[in-house]
Amino acid sequence: MIPQINPSQFQAWVATQSAPVTLLDVREGWEVQTASVTADGFVIKHIPMNDTPARLAELNADSPIACLCHHGARSQRVAQFLLQNEFTNVINIAGGIAAWARQLDSRIAQY
Repeated sequence: MIPQINPSQFQAWVATQSAPVTLLDVREGWEVQTASVTADGFVIKHIPMNDTPARLAELNADSPIACLCHHGARSQRVAQFLLQNEFTNVINIAGGIAAWARQLDSRIAQY
């Protein structure tokens, strides 16, 4: 089972990690242009969900990865895929960017 954290818990999770955290945004390009988070103590990598298998080598299996999408469903599937491919420290951001906007940054557009 994939660990779930709320956006409001994300920075605390980042602080517990011993390696740099990658926030993997699995939304489509137009979604990222519409609404996105700002990196603060972590790196953002955008790989749309359907491109993840072909671009897996762009991710470090030894680094912590937090998956993000619009509401949390696509990111959950990508997180599961990563775990099945020998990534060990993977979480899903429950509620996605929509929850992030509600909990942390109301300047992020809702769509």
